[in-house]
Amino acid sequence: MAPRKEVFEGVEWRIRVAADGSSEALVPATGLARKAWLGIKGLISGFALKVRMFVKKAWDVGTNDPRKVIHCIKVGLALAIVSLFYFMRPLYDGVGGNAMWAVMTVVVVFEPTVGATLYKCFNRVLGTFLAGFLAVGVHWVGSQSGERVEPFVVGASVFLLVSGYRVDKLFELTHHRISTIIIGSSLCILVIMLVYPIWSGQELHSLIVRNMDKLANSLDGCVTQYFNRSGGGTNSEEEATDNKLQGYKCVLSSKASEESMANFGRWEPSHGQFNFRHPWKQYLKIGASMRSSAYCIEALNSCIKSENQAAKLIKQHLGSGCLKVSSSSSNVIRELAETVKMMKKKSSTTDLLAEEMKSAVQELQNDLKTIPHLLNQSAIPGNKTLETTCSEATTPTVTLMELVPVVTLASILIEISGRIEALVDAVEELAKLAEFGINDDKSKHSKMTDKTVSDAKHITQGICLY
Repeated sequence: MAPRKEVFEGVEWRIRVAADGSSEALVPATGLARKAWLGIKGLISGFALKVRMFVKKAWDVGTNDPRKVIHCIKVGLALAIVSLFYFMRPLYDGVGGNAMWAVMTVVVVFEPTVGATLYKCFNRVLGTFLAGFLAVGVHWVGSQSGERVEPFVVGASVFLLVSGYRVDKLFELTHHRISTIIIGSSLCILVIMLVYPIWSGQELHSLIVRNMDKLANSLDGCVTQYFNRSGGGTNSEEEATDNKLQGYKCVLSSKASEESMANFGRWEPSHGQFNFRHPWKQYLKIGASMRSSAYCIEALNSCIKSENQAAKLIKQHLGSGCLKVSSSSSNVIRELAETVKMMKKKSSTTDLLAEEMKSAVQELQNDLKTIPHLLNQSAIPGNKTLETTCSEATTPTVTLMELVPVVTLASILIEISGRIEALVDAVEELAKLAEFGINDDKSKHSKMTDKTVSDAKHITQGICLY
């Protein structure tokens, strides 16, 4: 009897048997229409995923720095306004096909800050004027040289701006070119100054203040971490602390930014507390003084991470002095940052903190001078002072490699304090040149007292960890 066959319309079933005898589930055969639909669906899904990732990335950029979004809006606004000269018939008839040069000017000269935009606008307009006058002059020389020499003169100077042999057309071209570039530059200046302006001078001012705070945190944190190594923090806390201690690197890498901002700041008009002739170059001197201190902090950081371990006896002997110098030095830097931020003259608080720093440095130098005496005392067998100080053998020895790290650290701290004094002078000179206002010391006296008490407790707790 012939096998019975059953026919299912529209559906064909397949079964696949593996070599080991196992089988897979029955799957309907995929037709051509279904393959096409799956392909289109995959394309749409991929495109939607790319759009989603782009929107997410753009949102993150806008969240991290909203000024970038504002800059994009300002560029779009300037391009939309200047494009009217190209798309509107009355304006197009006035400037002709050269209206596209106004659009190109906006693309070339528009910058995020006011100073940079003014600088580029001035250079472009001045360059166009000089090129136009040079083109007219070259054309006049060629026309006065005779018919035989004129082609050679014009051909040799064609790369400057010579587009014809008729003086009236050349003048018309020059007039239209200069007019469109002036229109584009003027619109850029209006938009950049009227719509959420970002001033280069103010950015430089804020950068200097931020770098001072980072410098103070790095100095105070490095020494504190060296003498108070407990290792009890979590990984996230240790990572945040390390990032905070690396702030001096921002000071070292900000030279180019400071110079460009100072250069652009000179082009900006008077705004806020910044006059037209504000001493922007003095900010560069302050930045140089901070970098000088940051180089010492970099050496300090390298000394702290050295594989050579300092002797516990010497480390304990110099710990209090080093912590006091770093704390007082960082307090001076923070006070200078507050002075620059508030644009006030140096107060008596700064002088008092500077005197505390000098006193701490003197104490540290005295501690360094007593190291030989301390080593001689430690070499006496059965010395009671040594037994109470160190829990090692009765006759401990300190090698040179154990002595060098902490002594080098103390020497670097003394050098940093000297460079901070130069920073104080630079800030004082800025206050004098910029005519900062009088500083009110009464409101700061109580804060300074609380800060001094807090630092004293901090140093005492650090020494107690031994």
